[in-house]
Amino acid sequence: MSTVQDRIHETVTGSPVVLYMKGTPTFPQCGFSSAAAQMLKACGVTDYVAVNVLADDEVRQGIKEYANWPTIPQLYIKGEFVGGSDIMKEMFQSGELHKMLDAAR
Repeated sequence: MSTVQDRIHETVTGSPVVLYMKGTPTFPQCGFSSAAAQMLKACGVTDYVAVNVLADDEVRQGIKEYANWPTIPQLYIKGEFVGGSDIMKEMFQSGELHKMLDAAR
């Protein structure tokens, strides 16, 4: 039986782009998650794994421990934690997010 940390690790390392968010890309449940999904879309990324933390309390708490990051959303590219909504916004505005996402494809 795998732990929630094992499940999160498998998800994060199993796909090039993973977004842990509240809700889904088509129906986000918070403004920060909506912004994160919109930034990915603006970078041309539509094929990514979105994990709705509201659907699983274990994952909702576990992802905060996994990255040692207290907030959601959380973006992972090629298994590496990138950051939350504010960091994504800074990287998006500088063009760095687009470059990282292009390299992950």
